[in-house]
Amino acid sequence: MYDVIALRKAEFPHSEEIVYLNHAGISPLPARTHNSTQQTLAKLARNPVLFWQQEITPLLVDLKEQLARLINAHHADEIVTVTSTSTALNLVAQSISWQPGDNIAFCRLEFPANAYPWMALAREGVETRLVPPDNGGLTVAALRPFVDERTRVVAVSSVQFFTGHRSDLMALGEFCRQRGILFVVDAIQSIGHIPVDVQAMHIDVLASGGQKSILGLPGTGFLYVRDTVCEGLRPRSIHSTSTVDYLHWLRYDLTPLPGAARFGTGTSSLVGIVALHSSLQLLMELGIPHIDAHTRALSAVAIARLTDLGLRVITPADNPGPIVTFASDRNDAATDQLIADLQARQIFVVKHLDDAGNPHIRASFHCYNTHEEVALFVEALGELVDSG
Repeated sequence: MYDVIALRKAEFPHSEEIVYLNHAGISPLPARTHNSTQQTLAKLARNPVLFWQQEITPLLVDLKEQLARLINAHHADEIVTVTSTSTALNLVAQSISWQPGDNIAFCRLEFPANAYPWMALAREGVETRLVPPDNGGLTVAALRPFVDERTRVVAVSSVQFFTGHRSDLMALGEFCRQRGILFVVDAIQSIGHIPVDVQAMHIDVLASGGQKSILGLPGTGFLYVRDTVCEGLRPRSIHSTSTVDYLHWLRYDLTPLPGAARFGTGTSSLVGIVALHSSLQLLMELGIPHIDAHTRALSAVAIARLTDLGLRVITPADNPGPIVTFASDRNDAATDQLIADLQARQIFVVKHLDDAGNPHIRASFHCYNTHEEVALFVEALGELVDSG
């Protein structure tokens, strides 16, 4: 394991002042990432062309190689940077050759970024099948009755944003591979937290924004597409840098680049690319399995202590990830006030509504949070609940 106290001092100085437990919404930048973004802005203000040529181009190559190692992609050409998870999944969804009567299956609890791109295909006669959650998420047992010979895609979040359910990607991937179904994973809540092996898990497409578990900036993330899948995809959204010989600007050749680069979305945010690279280096130094063990332990303690308070925790206790959610048992306004009262004590969590509109409270941890912070959160919550 890494030294959590040293990590807090070196990379997360805000932890001396606040208890930040909303990493599943947006994460604070590590100190090294904040510094690198400031340096990037200074260089862009001085000579952006030289900076792009000498630093950004090789850095982008290294970033893709690091991301490929992070998820055990076959090679870096299966990776492309994108602006967000929803952008990535829309690009893929719109590049598949659909036929009327095809269908897609995903859990009823998916975040809209991994629901709307598939639901929008109804205009092409593609059916969306919403699978009822099993223990807070998608399982093979729950999925099986919804799949038939016309199922083209199964989409899942590796960690559910609402319940914190940790999906069994190995089992789901094997199920899809045996049936020739495209297996698509929204990894924004797990990349940086949980080891992911796209080859062993038979993941065909994986997407993640950068602002949550990977500790980057909003507006920059990445998309993985397996090479053998890329060959059969024809993007409808075509950008100036995603075609062959694109530097010959007036040639107007729509032939897509090989590999995931065909899904490129034009000029990337250079600040975002640098931030993603810096944060990824930190995560790799700490070790994803170590981060996983640390945040799982925090979640287990939080689940136990919240349950002891008499709160109804909906996060599965048997295999938690970095997210813990419990029912507020108050109306919307009272829940907002409870969260505001916690913020007044410098403790930051967030409210979410279930599909019926019932308010819940979600805490989400990262590599630098501590058991003491969990205790402070639960104790403050208990005092506020007791005081009404």
